[in-house]
Amino acid sequence: MSTFTELANHIFNQAISDYHLIDNVDTPMRNPYERDSVEYSLYMKCWIDTVQWHYEDIIRDPHIDPSEALALKRRIDRSNQDRTDLVEEIDSYFRQLYSDVTPLPDARLNTESPAWAVDRLSILALKIYHMREQAMRTDASEEHKARCQMKLDVLLEQQKDLSTAIDQLLDDYQAGRKVMKVYRQMKMYNDPSTNPILYKQS
Repeated sequence: MSTFTELANHIFNQAISDYHLIDNVDTPMRNPYERDSVEYSLYMKCWIDTVQWHYEDIIRDPHIDPSEALALKRRIDRSNQDRTDLVEEIDSYFRQLYSDVTPLPDARLNTESPAWAVDRLSILALKIYHMREQAMRTDASEEHKARCQMKLDVLLEQQKDLSTAIDQLLDDYQAGRKVMKVYRQMKMYNDPSTNPILYKQS
């Protein structure tokens, strides 16, 4: 792979395809990459996104049992936290990768860290997979398939543009044209000491 996003998009597609071999949210992940590699983190990131995509489908069933919906909402909450933790892990990889780079005097900041941009790239891969599925449905009308094909074309263009932007950002970090600065998300509602509903019960 010649660029980081080519590697990432390849791994994202692999994770999505692997999930859909069984297509069940309880399928155990079998990550084919070495545990401490960025490839492992990318595969795991997209696997989590893929499972959560299907959680979100299931919970929108208007006939879902309320107790099942609550249990699923708890799983979605855990998944969101896992996703955030993994994004921060990928950012740690980038921070280490560019730790020896001295920023130029006029180096600028970016609006988001590279891993959060990669997070959006993972979600895009999922949108593309499922929109392509809709555009090829044999039980749908031609109008539906044409509409989904138009959306798919836009998503593919967006994937190309976002991939280019991420690779350009990484080039800027490597050249010192931008300063890599990462802030932790610090989500308060997951923390029993900062969520008033939780700490007022203790």
